[in-house]
Amino acid sequence: MHRSGIKSGIPFLLVALLFVVVSCNDDDLKNASAISSKKITLTKDRSYGVEMTYSDSAVVKAKAYAPILDKVMPSTGAVYSEMPKGVKIEFYDQYLQITGTITSDYAIYKETERMTIFRKNVVVVNDQITFRTEELIWDENKKMYFSPAGTVTKKADGSVLKGTQFSAPQDFSTYSITQAAGETYVKGDLTQ
Repeated sequence: MHRSGIKSGIPFLLVALLFVVVSCNDDDLKNASAISSKKITLTKDRSYGVEMTYSDSAVVKAKAYAPILDKVMPSTGAVYSEMPKGVKIEFYDQYLQITGTITSDYAIYKETERMTIFRKNVVVVNDQITFRTEELIWDENKKMYFSPAGTVTKKADGSVLKGTQFSAPQDFSTYSITQAAGETYVKGDLTQ
């Protein structure tokens, strides 16, 4: 009796399948062929536990660490490197002392444009400031960092400054921020 239940169920499944196929109209089939004609081939090389060293004239300037590095080579378009699990970059002085760091939960390096985009929980730390944002762009050609918005905390006095259109040279020695608002702390007696 159990077998007859299976045998009677098979025609029902075939009828249901036929109903689904018949319900597709010509427009759906045209869209499917248009999508399938736009084939994009990606070649991806994945590396784990990556450490990259950047040097200039045999002097180490920075080291980058990424748990995963994907080098993506699309059949059309530019090659790029993606760090889907984040990145940490340490900057060094001539004595190999760390002068600052950048960390983020995601990063992408666009080779042709020579641009790195850091996203999600981006934190820049040096001896003067801590800068927090959700997106930071390093333009290698201009040797500048840009961000649509962020928060700067000064280490000297704990002042906090929030604003838009952040920019800084690649050593973060200075910075510019527009539409700024924040808190500052003044030492001394203000009653005099």
